Amino acid sequence: MADPALHGVLAEFDNPTSLLNAAHKAREAGYRDLDAFTPYPIEEISDAIGFHDRRLSKIVLGGGLAGMLAGYGLQYWVHAVTYPINVAGKPPNSWPQFVPVTFELTILFSALAAVIGMIVLNGLPMPYHPVFNVPRFSNASRDRFFLLVEATDPKFDRKQTMDFLKTLQAREVSEVEP
Repeated sequence: MADPALHGVLAEFDNPTSLLNAAHKAREAGYRDLDAFTPYPIEEISDAIGFHDRRLSKIVLGGGLAGMLAGYGLQYWVHAVTYPINVAGKPPNSWPQFVPVTFELTILFSALAAVIGMIVLNGLPMPYHPVFNVPRFSNASRDRFFLLVEATDPKFDRKQTMDFLKTLQAREVSEVEP
């Protein structure tokens, strides 16, 4: 049940192995609204906290298809519709000559979609997040690892969640206020 006066409970760990073990145990205990903060990427953490977001691949595919259609469509419109010129008896809509530009725009639009998609899906820029209020959270960019159980989790109970995180050998457990 959500507690409006609380964003969640944050546990601090000394190393990535402790964080991964804690995340696995939290998932096994039934917690679903988890987040992890680390000073560097940890490949296994996504599976440990149950994060499976596959939207970026669809965004990149859409960008690539848009680039392909834009590249081919622009060339077709210019060469076959608005300014057809008969060069060496070739048809004005000769697709082989359109391939290089179509390919380049496909790659360009895919890359732009990937960058913009990552920025949007990661919620950037993020000038404020409630965990920034926890004094020790500044260590997340240096050498500490944090696991957040959000108050929106159906199993969340302030006391029980704090006690549970303390059993995971957390260095410190803090309440996160909004």
